[in-house]
Amino acid sequence: MDVITPKRMKITLKTIRALTFISILFFIFLSTIVLSVVLYAKWQGAPSLAVPQSTIIYANDGSTIGELHNGQKRYWVTLDSVSKHVLQATIAIEDQNFYEHNGFDYKRIAGAALADLKAMAKVQGASTITQQYARNLYLAHEKTWKRKFNEALYTIRLEQNYSKDQILEGYLNTIYYGHGVYGIEAAANYYFGKSSKSLTLAEAALLVGIPKGPNLYSPYINQDKAEKRQAIILEMMKKEGYITEQQYESARNQRLVYKTKADKIQKGIAPYFQDAMISSLETELQIDEQMIQTQGLKIYTTLDLDMQEIAEELVAKSIDEKSDIQAGLVSIDPKTGYVKALIGGRDYEHSPFNRATQAKRQPGSSIKPLLYYAAITKGFTPSTEMKSEPTSFTYDNGKANYRPSNYNDYYADDFITMLQAIALSDNIFAVKTHMFIGMEELAKTGELFGLTSKIKQIPSTALGTSPVRLIELVNAYGMLGNGGNKITPTFVTKIENAEGEVIYKAAKSKDQVLNEQAAFVTTHMMTGMFDTNLNSYTSVTGHSIANSLTRDYAGKSGTTSTDSWMVGMSPQLVTGVWTGYDKGKTINLVQERSYAKAIWSNFMEKALEDQSVKAFRPPDGVVGVYINPENGKLATKGCPVQRYTYYLSGTEPTEYCEDHINEIEEDDSHKNEKEEDRWFDKLFKWWD
Repeated sequence: MDVITPKRMKITLKTIRALTFISILFFIFLSTIVLSVVLYAKWQGAPSLAVPQSTIIYANDGSTIGELHNGQKRYWVTLDSVSKHVLQATIAIEDQNFYEHNGFDYKRIAGAALADLKAMAKVQGASTITQQYARNLYLAHEKTWKRKFNEALYTIRLEQNYSKDQILEGYLNTIYYGHGVYGIEAAANYYFGKSSKSLTLAEAALLVGIPKGPNLYSPYINQDKAEKRQAIILEMMKKEGYITEQQYESARNQRLVYKTKADKIQKGIAPYFQDAMISSLETELQIDEQMIQTQGLKIYTTLDLDMQEIAEELVAKSIDEKSDIQAGLVSIDPKTGYVKALIGGRDYEHSPFNRATQAKRQPGSSIKPLLYYAAITKGFTPSTEMKSEPTSFTYDNGKANYRPSNYNDYYADDFITMLQAIALSDNIFAVKTHMFIGMEELAKTGELFGLTSKIKQIPSTALGTSPVRLIELVNAYGMLGNGGNKITPTFVTKIENAEGEVIYKAAKSKDQVLNEQAAFVTTHMMTGMFDTNLNSYTSVTGHSIANSLTRDYAGKSGTTSTDSWMVGMSPQLVTGVWTGYDKGKTINLVQERSYAKAIWSNFMEKALEDQSVKAFRPPDGVVGVYINPENGKLATKGCPVQRYTYYLSGTEPTEYCEDHINEIEEDDSHKNEKEEDRWFDKLFKWWD
């Protein structure tokens, strides 16, 4: 029997005191570290919950037309928008004590450590939902102590600054589900083609099982393993009391229907429109690409899906499939500038270059309405006459010479009115007007109409030799048609951030930049291209489509050796169509020259068929009278053509046409003879 001597007792007491002291020191040290970490976390405040999220793009009816995700598919939804089965399955399989612990489940940590020790390998995880969310936020997955420390720090910060529901919401919106899909909403759409709110119990259990190993449990990679893990999760939900035995059996027996491969790979709706829209956000609204791609924005656009579909179908069926000719189309609401439909080429996958917004092409005669608007403001009227004949123009102080020609060298060889000139597209009249008012006027007018392409001050620009963008010319026509109010091509009406806050709303411009009366007079003259009564030494330029139109339109076509244009409008819609070859090839076939007009007329008729027929309304300050378009004078009964035409008040003609006085007298004499014949006839009949 050992005898405890005083000396040994003294040593034992000293050892106990030393161990106690060391333990206290260790506890104080550990507590200091823990307290320091907690205080540091508190000082750091709430961590940012910003993670890359998909930006959703909507058409004007609220339907989704695309999403931007920078190679990842993400969007954020609240817990209220997620099926309760998802929430229950997640808690059951990932963190049963989620609502009780403070971010770390110490019992689970101890149990996992013991299991790992027994197996001499890592066989059981102990990460809580908060820890996993912290890992997703930190966005670094290297196996280092620094990463572990930051993950723990994020966990503490999350628990200190956010509620359990907020943490669970963040976790469900950031967890990875494979195939570039992040978050439960994106996963529900990707695998089942539905929202997370609509998931059934069986679907929810399968999705919740994927994050453990997306390359193992994705049903597209290994459906058998995915459904085995689904069974484990359903079993755990039943054990935890979330579902009944009957619900368990029903879910186990439900046959899951996944989206097909064809469904998963869809071509974007209106890709040229979407590209133009994104470009406008970057250049005009100063929203950088990273924000667009990753901040979970909701972008509400002006796109009209019905009009877009009509445009795409018409371009596809109107142009010969074997032809290499390209096409562009832009349709805008002239009151707002909202872009309703846009096509930048015949095949986006083959060529994403946007010919509607990026290409600069020579507009030909389709520039003339801007020239004639300028002329109206300088004293010209629809009755102004100039001679249509071969003419050589000298400019640049006599150093240069320009000799334009009319189409097919047809000339009136006589005086014609401005009303005729625009309807027949007389080039000589246009260049004479350009030179008379001053070549700088068209350049200034182009700027007034919003053309960013500079118009050169040379005679040929009256015939559209200075290149412009299709979308800008369509917008300019819209300003003519709306009475001179400033509009700009607008793709986006509203943008919301991930929290639903409106960060941008399109402003409505009320700036009057054109002379309203001159704009209306010009617009009304532009209706003449479809009026075959104005046929003269040649046909009006819209004669080939005039019979297919069921309402009044104002427009102008344009043709060069490489370009064919048709731009026109009703009060509700302005549309421009361009067709041509991209490089180094001219338009030689008659059929190819007809594409633009045919597409335009069919589009306008179909796009407006459900809308009421409206006319351009004359503003105060204009006067309408019947004239003889051949000479611009007030029409008389004998004039073969009488056209109602508008003028700025005080500029309307006062002289009557006398060219047909003799014809009136002859008609009257024949009329009297007929009346006499009728009198005798009556007499003879009475006598008989």
